[in-house]
Amino acid sequence: MNFVKPLLMASLMAATSLGASAAKFTPELLNSLGRVSDAQVSPDASKVLYGVSTPNIENNNSNRELWVMDIDGKNAVQITHTAKSETNAVWMDGGKKIAFAYPNADGVNQMWVMDADGSNRKCVSNLEKDIEGFVLSPDEKKVIIISTVKYGETTQDRYPDLPKSDGRIIDDLMYRHWNEWTAEIPHPFVADFNGDEVSNVKDVLEGTQFESPMRPWGGVEQLAWLPDGKSILYVCRKKTGKDYAVSTNSDIYQYDIATGATKNLTEGMMGYDNNPIVSKSGKIAWLSMEHDGYEADKNRIFLLDNGKKTDLTANWDYSVDFITWSPDEKYIYFICAYQGTMPIFRLNVATQKVEQVAGGQYDYDGLQFAGKDLMITCRHSFLEPNEVYSFKAGKEPVRLSHITAPIMDSLGDVKCQKVMVPTTDGKMMTTWVLLPPNFDPNKKYPSLLFCEGGPQSPVSQFWSYRWNLRIMAENGYVVIAPNRRGLPGFGTEWNAQISGDYAGQCMNDYLSAADYMKQQPYIDGDCMGAVGASFGGYSVYWLAGNHNKRFACFLSHAGIFDLRAQYCETEEMWFVNWDLGGAPWEKDNEVAMRSYRDADPKNFVQNWDTPILVVTGENDFRISYSQTMQAFNAAKMRGIPARMVLFPSECHWVTKPQNSILWQREYFRWLDQWLKK
Repeated sequence: MNFVKPLLMASLMAATSLGASAAKFTPELLNSLGRVSDAQVSPDASKVLYGVSTPNIENNNSNRELWVMDIDGKNAVQITHTAKSETNAVWMDGGKKIAFAYPNADGVNQMWVMDADGSNRKCVSNLEKDIEGFVLSPDEKKVIIISTVKYGETTQDRYPDLPKSDGRIIDDLMYRHWNEWTAEIPHPFVADFNGDEVSNVKDVLEGTQFESPMRPWGGVEQLAWLPDGKSILYVCRKKTGKDYAVSTNSDIYQYDIATGATKNLTEGMMGYDNNPIVSKSGKIAWLSMEHDGYEADKNRIFLLDNGKKTDLTANWDYSVDFITWSPDEKYIYFICAYQGTMPIFRLNVATQKVEQVAGGQYDYDGLQFAGKDLMITCRHSFLEPNEVYSFKAGKEPVRLSHITAPIMDSLGDVKCQKVMVPTTDGKMMTTWVLLPPNFDPNKKYPSLLFCEGGPQSPVSQFWSYRWNLRIMAENGYVVIAPNRRGLPGFGTEWNAQISGDYAGQCMNDYLSAADYMKQQPYIDGDCMGAVGASFGGYSVYWLAGNHNKRFACFLSHAGIFDLRAQYCETEEMWFVNWDLGGAPWEKDNEVAMRSYRDADPKNFVQNWDTPILVVTGENDFRISYSQTMQAFNAAKMRGIPARMVLFPSECHWVTKPQNSILWQREYFRWLDQWLKK
């Protein structure tokens, strides 16, 4: 299968022929890249299985196929060529077979098995609803399956004589979440599996309205088998409605398959407890946050061994994102945000000493062992998309896959530099600066201040198909990406400083980055824009009323314009309670009142004087599209040049290929209009 349409490939060949300049990184090329993910090492450590999702711009969809290569990257072969996406692919039967999820003839996602070369495909399950993921037991005789059950009472349950009514009767909170109405929730099911058929399927949470894994991010990483295959671990926040909406207190439960007995392993631990991993000898490690209601708290590594719980990262001041056991159980390897990147570390379980084993100017994505000391991971950066790599601790990683090479090798020489920017409170802020192809320090360039979302999401070396910093640089902009206050990777104090103080040091950090970069001789100080999404979009709205003519244009995607409205419109109430300090009616709450006074962008619209583009999706339940409409209407009423791009079918993200291209085209049409002379 070709990953670039013939027309695009022809343009690439023409652009990169002898004597020709580098190809321009267009939205069409960006949305033609194969997206590599989920590398899986075969049991004998001789092969790597991975998936490649490829957008189809013409059909406005995407399809994921499976590839297999030797452990050294040789003999890469695409083993599926199908109309729909294969997901959750894992090795089984000693590497002779592969299990995966795929739609059956009725379009319902089920569990399938095929030979390791992609032949002899067979559907082995017959659940009523889609399988969202599965985890095989150590002996492969059982399986945990994620599927959904009905949540609550439907209108038709109450009024059977109104079968065509689409009205919703709502009695409690969490009636919608991120991008979906809460009509169904996931449950873990345990079942027998003989290699050819899934049978005796049992709902672990039967009769309850609790979800596991947890929406919207949770998947198979929230489930695990104990070594004997008699018990499973699952993550669950056993709350519904308002109780769910105000709490992040999830726990890890051990469920005995034979008896149904359930034990809460993290009783009394009040924050997120998540992503359990079990060693071959039965030791359990997991990620744990301390505080209920704080979704961006430090993620610690906890260990349960012989009934004793230990915080292995008590002396590590950074928040962990991914964990896995080493084969000898001496180490837990992990990935976390650290000084503007996402390196791989290992933690000595006995001494709790942490050391970095893979780094550089990259982000790492997942990790599996291939034998004793060889590891397989995926890696990306601002400059290059995800590909599969192998490495040994302390050694330079070796690239194994080359899915994106035909496009990426044709592009210009964008450079990424780390710049340390002094802040108003005497700190030094790590700031990434991307320079356009053929950069000439004697020229002056338009620039973009990138405002990160989250608000506590790292400005690490991410690769995005929407907020792609490389394509911004390829279009002639110097891109400035500061790790402002409130971002992980610089210690818990730096990360926490944004909570209850949206308009404080984090905004000073943005202005410091803008002012510092304007002093550079290659920056055109009159042609700097500010762009961002989610909290970044909020930041743009706030800066629009407080920038003192630093910026020549703005672009906000899915940003909060009215904090009071956001409090009553959003779904995860723990978020606004913690980050804003409380509700707008809590008049004696000084933190909350400061947020709604000083940090609310709508309070500063009278100062707006700069062109602004706003973008939203009507299915965004996190930050309602009405926030964007308010901002657009306010700008137009103020007589300010403004444009709105509204996607009826998109949510907090723009995911459909043609919408993604439209987004990028309008993005640069707007910026070029106001920033390029």
